[in-house]
Amino acid sequence: MATPFIELKHVYKSYGSVNALSDVNLTIEEGRVLGLIGDNGAGKSTLIKLIAGVHSPDSGEMWVKGKKVTHWSVAEARAAGIETVFQDRALAEQQSIARNIFMGRELTNAIGLIDVKRQREEAERLMREIGFTSKVFSPDSRVLTLSGGERQGVAIARAIYFKAQLVILDEPTTALSLTESEKVFAFVRQLRARGAASIFISHNIYHSYDVSDYFAILDRGRIVYTADKSEVPSADVLIRKLQTVARHGMLDIEH
Repeated sequence: MATPFIELKHVYKSYGSVNALSDVNLTIEEGRVLGLIGDNGAGKSTLIKLIAGVHSPDSGEMWVKGKKVTHWSVAEARAAGIETVFQDRALAEQQSIARNIFMGRELTNAIGLIDVKRQREEAERLMREIGFTSKVFSPDSRVLTLSGGERQGVAIARAIYFKAQLVILDEPTTALSLTESEKVFAFVRQLRARGAASIFISHNIYHSYDVSDYFAILDRGRIVYTADKSEVPSADVLIRKLQTVARHGMLDIEH
C-alpha cells in the first residue's frame, strides 16, 4: 500500500475552553479526492487550516509523505505542495487572469524583473489545459468578467502550475449553477488525473458524493465516520449518516 500523503494521528486543537479538534485520525491519499463533510462548527475550518500550516496542533502527530513533521507552518506546507482554494477564492477581481495566477510568486527574468511575456504565455497554456475553450477570454481578461466556475478554474490553475500535491477546496460550488458546478468537478478530476490529492469541502452532499473517492464526517471536532465510496451506494446514505449525527451525536457504524 502506498504511503499516504498526510496522516493525522490523535490530533487535538483547542481555542481556550473550546475543543475545535479532538482525537482526530485522518489519512489523505495521493491521487484521490476526500469529501470532508460536517455542519457549521464541526471543525472543518480548523482542520484545513492545520493541514495548510496556519495553525499547529496542541497535541498529536502529523506525518507528511511518511515523515513526522514538527513546527508546521504555511511556508512548509506550501513547500510540501499544499495549496488551498478558499471559499472566496482569494482572487484580485480587478486584475488579469495572468496576474492572479502568479500573484506573490511572479516569474522573473535574468535581471530579476517580472517576466510579463512568459507569465502571459504560461497563463494561456494553463487556461486551455483546464478547459477555457472560449476565445472571449485571454490571459489579460480581468477576473471580474469571469463566471463563478471560471474563477474557481483560475484558482485551481494556480495550484496546478505550482505543482500542488494536495489541493484543499473550501466550498468550491457555493452559489454556482449546475453547469458551473460541473466545471469545478471537471477541474477536480483533472487534479486527480495528475496524481494530486484533494480535499473537497461542501455543504452540498450530492456534490461531494459526485466528485469524491472517499468520505469523512466531522462532528464537533471528531471524525465520526469514514468510508470509501465503494461502501456508500448513494449520497442519500451519507445524508442519513449526517442526520444520525445531528440527532444522537454519534453514528451506529464507524469505520
